Amino acid sequence: PSCFIFNKVGSDSPGTLSKNFLFPSPIQDLSLPNGTPVDTSSPASSSSLLNRLQLDDDLDVETRDLFVTVDDPKKHVCTMETYITYRVTTKTTRAEFDLPEYSVRRRYQDFDWLRNKLEESQPTHLIPPLPEKFVVKGVVDRFSEEFVETRRKALDKFLKRITDHPVLSFNEHFNVFLTAKDLNAYKKQGMALLSKMGESVKYVTGGYKLRTRPLEFAAIGDYLDTFSLKLGTIDRIAQRIIKEQLEYLVELREYGPVYSTWGGLEVELSEPLEGVSACIGNCCTALEELSEDMTEDFLPVLREYILYAESMKNVLKKRDQVQAEYEAKLEAVALRKEDRPKVPTDVEKCQDRVECFNADLKADMERWQNNKRQDFRQLLMGMADKNIQYYEKVCATCWSNGRNKSSLFSSAEGIIIQDIFTLS
Repeated sequence: PSCFIFNKVGSDSPGTLSKNFLFPSPIQDLSLPNGTPVDTSSPASSSSLLNRLQLDDDLDVETRDLFVTVDDPKKHVCTMETYITYRVTTKTTRAEFDLPEYSVRRRYQDFDWLRNKLEESQPTHLIPPLPEKFVVKGVVDRFSEEFVETRRKALDKFLKRITDHPVLSFNEHFNVFLTAKDLNAYKKQGMALLSKMGESVKYVTGGYKLRTRPLEFAAIGDYLDTFSLKLGTIDRIAQRIIKEQLEYLVELREYGPVYSTWGGLEVELSEPLEGVSACIGNCCTALEELSEDMTEDFLPVLREYILYAESMKNVLKKRDQVQAEYEAKLEAVALRKEDRPKVPTDVEKCQDRVECFNADLKADMERWQNNKRQDFRQLLMGMADKNIQYYEKVCATCWSNGRNKSSLFSSAEGIIIQDIFTLS
């Protein structure tokens, strides 16, 4: 696989790592039997990799040559199973594609197949996560319109992440996924399409143990652990808030009609009591919209980045395994009695693999940090706007009714609305 590095890494802006992000620390000094010193620090990228490509996260639409969208979910009912398929539409000017436009239908397990193939063939790169496959029966209806739409958005984002990646978007399995009418024939090929790099990484390093993780990658690991912990806490609290909002919404819907029924019995109070009932109904609508926004927009982003962090941890572990193999082979060479003027070929190949992991992992980490900053800035600003709109609707309901009703109604409504805000 191709390796990529940056000429410059982001500064200490929010979301980035420390200033030493790209500077490895030596592991241990070793030497060959003839006295030749061997560098065991994380190898810098070789000259053949230095100027291959500089990543640009702000690609203009005019410069993009591949566009992919996921839409039009359809339910299929068969004898043995029921499932949802999605239309995947591709528009491109790349020479690797025979046609400028494709439209195929894919189900979730096809997306899962693609991700597994990308992990196998591009082990040095961060593969975007998929939404969780399994749901708790009786709690979430996986065929409901809301669930299907949430999953469609997540699958669309998954493919767009791949499309924007300078290496993954050129992967042969991705091409097949976008163009093949019958994907089952390719699935049956199994391991035959694995790249040499994927094979080497998958079957090596079983008996090697990393002595010390370089500081730059130790910092990445620590950051991912902290990030996952805090995001998991936010996710749990957000789910609890939504659950309590929905429970409160049920009570509120029962609460409002009581005043309407009361108004039918009290002619003198019918107008203000009907007004209170209408006001509570408007509050119900506003709260329902707020809860839906959190469920459909806020929670999916949190879960995506929790899974993203786990994916990055897996790539980091693979990188550690390859470095452990590299260290072990260097030690084996150093202990040999025969005089060898240079490092053996197998050690050099192992060093190349470490170089690829180092360069690709740094590049993908920087790309991930940039995407994270943009996504969370948009998410948090959107959440703030939704909350402002919610309280504006509730307050506007109170005051507009208060101006148009009698003083008795205003007093009664004020008490009721005060109770509503207290409960919420």
